[in-house]
Amino acid sequence: MEPTNSASSTHRAATTWHWPVRDYSLDHTLGCGQAFRWTRVSDAWEGVVGTRWVRLREGDGAIVAETAEAQQDWDWLNEALQLRVDLQAILATFPDDPALAEAVAACGGLRVLRQEPWECLASFMLSATKQIVQIRQIVATLCERFGDAVAVPAGHPPAYAFPRPGQLAELTEAQLRECKAGFRAPRLLAAARAVAEGRLDLDTLGQLPLDDTRARLMALDGVGRKIADCVLLFAGGFDQVFPIDVWVLRALHELYFPRRRPRPSVLRHFSETHFGPYGGHAQQYLFHYLRMRTRGNRSRTMIPAA
Repeated sequence: MEPTNSASSTHRAATTWHWPVRDYSLDHTLGCGQAFRWTRVSDAWEGVVGTRWVRLREGDGAIVAETAEAQQDWDWLNEALQLRVDLQAILATFPDDPALAEAVAACGGLRVLRQEPWECLASFMLSATKQIVQIRQIVATLCERFGDAVAVPAGHPPAYAFPRPGQLAELTEAQLRECKAGFRAPRLLAAARAVAEGRLDLDTLGQLPLDDTRARLMALDGVGRKIADCVLLFAGGFDQVFPIDVWVLRALHELYFPRRRPRPSVLRHFSETHFGPYGGHAQQYLFHYLRMRTRGNRSRTMIPAA
């Protein structure tokens, strides 16, 4: 029998919370392609963090959050949005080069989120060779069919948590293909079973040395260097990791090596040494900046294979 959501969507009265913050852009942070479950609705962003639906707005020097249930604390949102991070301290570590300075100026207030490891890994496994709008659709369908319903405000459409590894591990490849996962279906299923069975412990993602953690992720079928580095940066807290996809490769060529095409090993060494201890943050600025500059329509970016 096909798995279904474990509960119908609950409608509750909303509760709000204000967090004073400087230099924070929800548009750049949530719309830059590092996560796939945030949607711009009028002047706000809506998404699901773990098992909580949340609506976010910027106002009067603060992030204003609205949830459907009263919260005992808001550490989960502080962590996800990285609200306690001193952005200016991070930017101060960036190298003094005109290209990066231009990217920072164009994408002011962009933060690197801290995502739940399984959702981050699964989402980027589903991203291979897909446009961002397609990735969002695949992830949304997966959540609607197999994720648990979460509480939403009265009158709001249903919302769902990302399916846990054990929930996906019980599915068939055909069920995942029905979510438009395509050739990624067997790879995602194998990853879900590895996590559910304890063969891959994502809870210790940020506790092991970088190279060891990367190797464990890349041992999964369908996880290459780029996907592994995205998980290390966005979920593992390895701020120095600099994922390279086709857009970042293009940024490096256009902004740093305009007159020659260096070998991949040279580009890798450059990316690992030039941008400093927060190279992954610099990568996001370059990635988002080039997409905005060359396309204008951020929803049509193609994510390369693993």
